[in-house]
Amino acid sequence: MSDPNRTLGDLVTERPGAARVLERYGLDYCCGGGATLAEACTEHGVDLAAVTADLDRVEHAPAPDWASMTASELAEHIVETHHAYLREELPRLSSLAEKVAGVHGTLHPELYEVRRTFELLKDDLLPHLVKEERVLFPAVAELERADQMPWFPFGSARGPISIMLTEHDTVGELLEQLRRLTDGYTVPEGGCGSYRSLYSGLEAVERDTHLHVHKENNVLFPAVVRMESRLSQVATSPG
Repeated sequence: MSDPNRTLGDLVTERPGAARVLERYGLDYCCGGGATLAEACTEHGVDLAAVTADLDRVEHAPAPDWASMTASELAEHIVETHHAYLREELPRLSSLAEKVAGVHGTLHPELYEVRRTFELLKDDLLPHLVKEERVLFPAVAELERADQMPWFPFGSARGPISIMLTEHDTVGELLEQLRRLTDGYTVPEGGCGSYRSLYSGLEAVERDTHLHVHKENNVLFPAVVRMESRLSQVATSPG
């Protein structure tokens, strides 16, 4: 039986299929992954027994490969999987949002706000990827190779991590806005193929970004903090 005292982040790391259950109930396992299942259900007014029952129906699959990667391997996996996906998909959806708003915006004026919110999301995410690839992830690789605490121009890796966490929160808020504006990505009657493609693409970006943020917030970043702490202890050990 699913333990209500397990954190949302741990549940998804151990059982990736749990992500869909938590998303269905509106429970944030990425930015809010540190909350226990019981705490999250209480906060959002969700029936803990119902969520637990649905989680128990999810197959207990073995941990996916990324859950057992080293920190530098996980960072590389994130770049190759999630960063590459966003760099390809965000420009495509930006053009599609412009097209759909132009054609259907008169009857569905919420599309103008969908387009505006998506542009904010894109403008937040793309520079975020660059900062991770140029600043934080190289530091992760250096920490993993080091036998003593390396020097970084930004000091501790906790600094960039703090910035990434804040930006993840902003992205999470924008994704929530998009879900609300689109009524859960529900295409209205008479919506054309482009309309359906836009909403399907937006929902796919939401799913991918939730998993992307989960891997960083709840797996990679804690691993980096542990590495730094271990190297700092080595530096201060006598002899």
